[in-house]
Amino acid sequence: MTEVDLIALRRGDEAAFRTLVKDCHPTLIRLAMMYSPSRAIAEETVQETWIAVLRGLDGFAGRASLRTWICRILVRIAQRRAGIESRSTPFSTLDDDHGGDFVAVAPDSFVKEGPRTGRWVTVPDDWSRVPEDKLLSYELRDMVKAEIAKLPPAQREVITLRDIEGWSTAEVSELLGIQDGHQRVLLHRARSRVRLALERYLEPPVAA
Repeated sequence: MTEVDLIALRRGDEAAFRTLVKDCHPTLIRLAMMYSPSRAIAEETVQETWIAVLRGLDGFAGRASLRTWICRILVRIAQRRAGIESRSTPFSTLDDDHGGDFVAVAPDSFVKEGPRTGRWVTVPDDWSRVPEDKLLSYELRDMVKAEIAKLPPAQREVITLRDIEGWSTAEVSELLGIQDGHQRVLLHRARSRVRLALERYLEPPVAA
């Protein structure tokens, strides 16, 4: 948001608030779904967030972006509703990770340098091209969403923000209150688990 937008919001400009809701609401719903057992509860969490935003705008100091500030409010509300404590997990606990069943994907499965560093090498951005049948590509997307939903909470938060919402490393670390190194470990593990599921899904059937 620009400074003019923020001034308009603070003076109660309805058009500015509608624009803010339009820009942020889908992201807030997706974030709330990470902590909520149903869409209805996620929507209640988002509504409570918007109320808190309206009440707190005058106190917004601008140290973070407005989007990050709003998402931080949502995460606090969602975690309180779900009874979840802060995700600032000690780095030393990462090896445990709910059962210790982590299996790393080969490093060459990921881009090593450039703007796509850490992204998958062989999975295209356009899901409709793998496979060619668009109906099956929707099925593939649903499978990826289901695999992300199975991840441990901290991994699910990071991969959702980075790979679905497109947030930067700095933005995610600021929102979740974790260090960049911690985030990289969580993201690598999350991407590796999803990658393994994709590889199994896309394997050609074994001939009888």
